[in-house]
Amino acid sequence: MADDTADDTADETGGRAAHRRGRRLGLRSGLTLLGGWFGVVWKVLAVPPALTDPEPRPGERFGVTLARMAPPDIDPAGHLVSEKYDGVRAVWDGRALRTRHGQIIQASAGFLARLPAQVPLDGELWLGRGPGRFDAVSALVRRRRPVEADWAQVVYLVFELPRGGGRFDERVARLVEIVAQQDWPQLVAAEQRRVESREALRVWLDEVVAAGGEGLMLHRADAPFVAGRTDWLLKLKPVQEDEAVVIGHTPGEGRLSGLMGALQVRNADGTVFLIGTGFSDAQRAAPPPVGSRIVYSCRGQTRHGLPRFPSFLRIGGEP
Repeated sequence: MADDTADDTADETGGRAAHRRGRRLGLRSGLTLLGGWFGVVWKVLAVPPALTDPEPRPGERFGVTLARMAPPDIDPAGHLVSEKYDGVRAVWDGRALRTRHGQIIQASAGFLARLPAQVPLDGELWLGRGPGRFDAVSALVRRRRPVEADWAQVVYLVFELPRGGGRFDERVARLVEIVAQQDWPQLVAAEQRRVESREALRVWLDEVVAAGGEGLMLHRADAPFVAGRTDWLLKLKPVQEDEAVVIGHTPGEGRLSGLMGALQVRNADGTVFLIGTGFSDAQRAAPPPVGSRIVYSCRGQTRHGLPRFPSFLRIGGEP
């Protein structure tokens, strides 16, 4: 009987001890899980904003230089100046021809075979001056099945060596040598001139526009290669054009009640503004959707950095 009592007491004591050990193990496991959860949360919250990759600016993702608008009275000193060709921007990466956004251009096999292997080039696919020429080359670039005869009409006007070292005038000299070595009429180095004065620049601009051209490009002669939009490359037009992304719509009033009154847009510089002119009633009834890209014209900038007299031109920029 005493032995039974002792055994019962030992069992009860051992049971309580085992229960306490189980509680301690459970608590310890719970704390470990809770600590792991807090650790994950802390890692998420503790990542500094600087470590988050920002959305690259236009041109930076694929490594092309994009121009800003030149003031109408720009001094050309220190620049190399060329015609601004109304074509489609195209980058040869040494193996494939791509748009400035990195998309493959389905050029004909004969055209691609004449481009220098493993030598990157940047330029414009061009069909000449005049009405409808840009639309024609743009349509050609969008075709999935290239026609050799159509591509035989295209000139590739090159003006930059992507990722090239040295000053721009040094890169231009190398570019001229590369084009000469290819000895192919459809591959042309864009002429780069030094212009002595504002008056001479204005005369050349008027000549280009009178001949059906679009304008002029001014590139700092001493500029290193830079990807993205930069003040080292400027475009000069009688009426300036630029691209913007639609971020909203403003309702119309009066005669335009029930229609769009203006587009709220953001350009490549991050400037947000409204465009309320240049639209047909049909375009106001079905305006460009948010997220779409449009082309607008303006006459320089205000002292606050906003486009002066912006007017809608068309939907979609370069492909």
